[in-house]
Amino acid sequence: MSMEHQSGPAAADAPTAGGARPDLPSDGMIILPVRNSVLFPNLVAPFAIGRVQSVAAIQQAIREERQIGVVMQRDPEVDEPAPGDLHTVGTVANILRYVTAPDGSHHIVAQGVQRMRALDYYPGTPFLVARVLQIPEPDGRSPEIEARFLHLQAQALEAVNLLPQAPTELVAAIQQAASPAALADLAAAYLDVSPQQKQEILETIDLAARMEKVSRLLAERIEVLRISQEIGRQTKATFDERQREAVLREQMAAIQRQLGEDEGKAQEVAELSAAIAKAEMPKEVDDQARKELRRYERLPEAAAESGMIRTYLDWLIELPWKAPEAKLIDIGEARRILDEDHFGLEKIKSRIVEYLAVRKLAPNGKAPILCFVGPPGVGKTSLGQSIARALDRPFVRVSLGGVHDEAEIRGHRRTYVGALPGNIVQGIRKAGSRGCVMMLDEIDKMGRGIQGDPSAAMLEVLDPEQNSAFRDNYLGVPFDLSKVSFIATANMLDTIPGPLRDRMEVISLAGYTEGEKLEIAARYLVRRQLEANGLTPDQASIDAEALRRIVHDYTREAGVRGLEREIGRALRNAALRIADGSATQVRIGVDDLVAILGPARFESEVAMRTSTSGVATGLAWTPVGGDILFIEATRSAGKGAFTLTGQLGDVMRESAQAALSLTKSTADALGVEPGMFERSDIHVHVPAGATPKDGPSAGVAMYVALASLLTGRTVRSDTAMTGEISLRGLVLPVGGIKEKVVAAAAAGLKRVMLPARNRRDFDDIPKEARDQLEFVWLERVDEAVAAALEPAERREAAE
Repeated sequence: MSMEHQSGPAAADAPTAGGARPDLPSDGMIILPVRNSVLFPNLVAPFAIGRVQSVAAIQQAIREERQIGVVMQRDPEVDEPAPGDLHTVGTVANILRYVTAPDGSHHIVAQGVQRMRALDYYPGTPFLVARVLQIPEPDGRSPEIEARFLHLQAQALEAVNLLPQAPTELVAAIQQAASPAALADLAAAYLDVSPQQKQEILETIDLAARMEKVSRLLAERIEVLRISQEIGRQTKATFDERQREAVLREQMAAIQRQLGEDEGKAQEVAELSAAIAKAEMPKEVDDQARKELRRYERLPEAAAESGMIRTYLDWLIELPWKAPEAKLIDIGEARRILDEDHFGLEKIKSRIVEYLAVRKLAPNGKAPILCFVGPPGVGKTSLGQSIARALDRPFVRVSLGGVHDEAEIRGHRRTYVGALPGNIVQGIRKAGSRGCVMMLDEIDKMGRGIQGDPSAAMLEVLDPEQNSAFRDNYLGVPFDLSKVSFIATANMLDTIPGPLRDRMEVISLAGYTEGEKLEIAARYLVRRQLEANGLTPDQASIDAEALRRIVHDYTREAGVRGLEREIGRALRNAALRIADGSATQVRIGVDDLVAILGPARFESEVAMRTSTSGVATGLAWTPVGGDILFIEATRSAGKGAFTLTGQLGDVMRESAQAALSLTKSTADALGVEPGMFERSDIHVHVPAGATPKDGPSAGVAMYVALASLLTGRTVRSDTAMTGEISLRGLVLPVGGIKEKVVAAAAAGLKRVMLPARNRRDFDDIPKEARDQLEFVWLERVDEAVAAALEPAERREAAE
């Protein structure tokens, strides 16, 4: 069984509806002649309208909200049918929908209402108009009609059930048929018979005779379906779901062709095919794209999968598959760009120039993955931008902070709703080149979640041996990342997994010294904040001494972000005075800072805190740079209790216990009576108790603080120290030397005591800090006591 409600080929172009409206007889009905199609009452069917007269007839019927009469031609080859070329019996219909396709063709969807007979046609009308007799359906329901109704219903259900896939909607319609006439028309409409046979059924007014004809045709069709089913069993060929879907799609495509909806799809497919050819994809990728394009061409636009495939094809087309153009690297120009963008960082810039030189001499080699590690605000991201400028390549930044899903790196599979490629592929699409410089920002802040470990997915991305065939889950095809210059940034290395850290060359950036901050402020920050606040250098400026005071009294950081904020605050005050007309030119000096920025936020506490015995100055490393740390010890009468406060971690508590045990073992050398420990309670406190502290590097400072407390000798106020201690009295090496020494110089100290085994880090310390400080290298703790404590005679003289 199949439904055939399609009109014949289109005729000439139709006129517009803007012409004169003809006066039609009040009792006349507009007739629409159709080819090879019969419309039954209570059923809906589409029709393509091609004839000029037919288009005018439909437009007139819509304007006057009239019903039309759908009548089939006797000869489908006649282009301009006269009344004699039409059957006399047709169907009164309502126009449900009228569509004009982009190619100018016209289409309607009509619903049959009732049989009618054309009695005669009115002459002189621009289209066919007839006087018709509407034929009502017979009302009588005799026992014979009821019996025929039940028999016909059983036949129709049997015929439907013999189909490979029975349409549930048709089964429901047959079971819920309201009357014998409606059932007969429904079965006739779906019967796979010729249009002439359907016209005979339409012209059969007598209900019993009509049902007899439909029953006879159904019986013939059932026999054909039974034979077909038997042949299907013998050949073991059954229609599965995909075959049924293909048949339905073909039928839907036929309907779309009649409605004129497939021409736009064909043009779109042609454009996609041309774009795929232009993208110059590798063969494997091109084959995949062509395969998906063929699937997209077969799918109707209303299918959910159609949009998913179109999005996938867009991603494949827009990715840069072509090999990047080789560009000459000018080493001199690279040095100039780095010096122009950054002050200081000489070793860092030297390593970057070496990196660029290798890329110049071996453009097809496997370049190392650089990882800039340092506190916030020291210029890690801007260094990556400078490298991109020096290489003359696009720069794209991928933020990895807070990423805890592996799919953020590898992409989601296309089966998921809203699936997209991972951040790596998205970044390359944004850059538009496989030879871009990709900044993997905050790589230390990736976290592991229930969706997987993104740092494990990064292993393939950052491995030059593997990333030439990186496979994103969404794309499903290999993508070459070997030409991408990856540069990572991090604040600390501890949270980066070992295998991932092993794939990168770590370059540490320490905090800036006070002199470097002043130069950066004068060269870059003031100019940038002037532009941000709409000022010119002629309207506002900041004195060099005022900048120095801002650095020293209002900021305490490794980078320069806080410094830039304070400069911005000062310049906003100037912008306000200029905007309200109270000044035309503002020069901010030292005397203006308190009024603009408030009282100084930081002051040197070293002299005050080390003026008594039991206080030592240590050096600490933090994710935002180095800092000074005070260790305070006090003694009171008691029974040998030892108390630690200041929110210390387990390692730092153990370091304090080791310092106490070492102090007890060296009591004779220190001149301390051993019995003092049993008669005293000792309390060690590290101020800033709200800040968690941990690590072994405060061991030397704790030992010196205890030695100062027990001997009564004060610690030199200009000295700070760091280092781990052992119970044998050895001073062991620690990390973060560069940051700690820079912090000591910023705090105004004159001497630092470091483990002798940290001499290897001396060259990493900025020259300005090295020139400002005296270095004492420690092998044992007794050297620390000798160098840090004031002599006993000096203490007595002071008393």
